[in-house]
Amino acid sequence: MDIQVLIIGAGPTGLTLALDLHRRGVPFRIVDASPAPFAGSRGKGLQPRSMEVLHDLGVIDEVLASGRLDMVMRAYKGREVVREWDVHEGRHPTADRPYARTMLIPQFRVEQILRDALPQPVEYGMPLTSFTQDDSGVTAVVGGETVRAKYLVGCDGGKSFVRKELGVSFVGETHEDQRMLVGDLRLSGLDRDHWHQWGASRETWLALCPLPGTEDLFQFQAAGDGEPSLELYREIVRDRTGLDDVVVHDATWMSLYRMNVRMVDRFRVGRVFLAGDAAHVHSPAGAQGMNTGIQDAYNLGWKLGMETLLDTYEAERKPVAEWLLGMTTRIMSSGHPFEKRGDETLQLSLSYRTADGEGLQPGDRMPDGMTAEGRIFDLLRGPDFVTLDLADGPVLVRPDGYVAAIGRSAIDAYFGAHPVTQLHHRRVAAGAAA
Repeated sequence: MDIQVLIIGAGPTGLTLALDLHRRGVPFRIVDASPAPFAGSRGKGLQPRSMEVLHDLGVIDEVLASGRLDMVMRAYKGREVVREWDVHEGRHPTADRPYARTMLIPQFRVEQILRDALPQPVEYGMPLTSFTQDDSGVTAVVGGETVRAKYLVGCDGGKSFVRKELGVSFVGETHEDQRMLVGDLRLSGLDRDHWHQWGASRETWLALCPLPGTEDLFQFQAAGDGEPSLELYREIVRDRTGLDDVVVHDATWMSLYRMNVRMVDRFRVGRVFLAGDAAHVHSPAGAQGMNTGIQDAYNLGWKLGMETLLDTYEAERKPVAEWLLGMTTRIMSSGHPFEKRGDETLQLSLSYRTADGEGLQPGDRMPDGMTAEGRIFDLLRGPDFVTLDLADGPVLVRPDGYVAAIGRSAIDAYFGAHPVTQLHHRRVAAGAAA
């Protein structure tokens, strides 16, 4: 066996999985068909739950230094400002929720941070052209090279070769009447402290959002159709703003987005798994896509590392994908996709509960907080199960930050049912909350 895990696709999903496997000492390779890293801002919003994941993976400082949490929306009619609002007004960090609002950060920067944290390079220009599997592993041909792995994970986007080769259904619909021109433009004439919008209808809408960490890049979003070109984008900016001093100088990425709302009927076929856009695509409203892929990978990584509980990947992540498609479609269909966000978009309340109950329950996200031994998220950081011995009793937390069991007898029962997990377990006498 060459490696344990072959990751197909080096977007945020694949890179998160690679970094999680690395800290577990799991041999992997990550390959991508593209000749170079993706250079666009297809996604630009990191949700609080994803920031907690990146905290655990040890890259949150780089993320915080590269993004922005306080961008105010501003709507215009020509030069006149007709409205300003904060999508996350009133949301502030708390002890249990240290990341309280969505961070604006371009996807290419998130990917760069994750790549820089990896001990081995992504192998670009290595398309997957075929694979077969048997009882002991997967044989894949990538870039003309035959690779043998125990498991293969398709993180290769909405047009996933892995998904198509598996014959997995991608159930849903394409909304041909909802198309959007998107891109990253170098422009001058607008301040970088606001997310600028024009247009009173869906047909005339234009948004220009400054991309944090860049000098002059703005993400361009506009209702429209046609072949993306610099001249077309310049024309749209000129016509919809009515301003001749907003000047588009260049474009680093351009694309035509067609709204697809689809998901797979299976997340796993034997030793092959699907994650991120390869498993679900949806409306961009609510900034959920990049985040859900990151969390797919975070759910799967520890299970691949331990080679146990792998069947729970689909059982836990498929309901999340179903919820995601419904929630983002609802936001987009409302006609007000940039209004104040509810807590549901932050992904902090997502749970893998199997039973109802008051207060913290198995399957819930373990909240942050201070204990006698320090910050809970810092005590949990790492690849293991952790038992936190708190003042009101022990709590067993999974490697992905969700509660596995509460109370000594329940924890003993969990290890009895899943004995291999105890080999990846440590105990912290955290003491009372500070």
